[in-house]
Amino acid sequence: MQEYSVRRARTSDVPRIQALVAPLVQERILLGKESVVFYEAVQEFRVVEDTDGTLIGCGALHVMWEDLGEVRTLAVTADRLGRGVGHALMDRLETDARELGLTRLFCLTFEVPFFSRHGFSDMGSETVDPLVYAELVRSHDEGVAEFLDLARVKPNTLGNTRMVKRLV
Repeated sequence: MQEYSVRRARTSDVPRIQALVAPLVQERILLGKESVVFYEAVQEFRVVEDTDGTLIGCGALHVMWEDLGEVRTLAVTADRLGRGVGHALMDRLETDARELGLTRLFCLTFEVPFFSRHGFSDMGSETVDPLVYAELVRSHDEGVAEFLDLARVKPNTLGNTRMVKRLV
């Protein structure tokens, strides 16, 4: 019997998502975000609840371009690590990405082994077509700046690995 389920996040989940990611923000694994940012992006989030309704994981898929999305704020409670919760979230986010017509997923992470197991690889100096770059560089979104490896986000990305996955 499955001990948890993945579903679309609701606005009422935002405080629980914030509580879930707070320890990872304190450890500087995830960047902190204001409440308004979570509410603005709630439709991008999927959450995992156990059979008691406790939130045990979350993750978001943010569309960056016609073929490109970013996996954001992927988090699992410490007591559920290694029990398939993160993998269930990734499966759901990849399904969502395919439904949207995306062919590539990006992430900025310290969790290289986890994302490698899901087919992501270090994107190194990979970039996008110059015309797409010219459009993306206009974005105010920090995730887009991280994808483009812009100098203004370097202090926030130290030690992280920029990874990409091609969806088939």
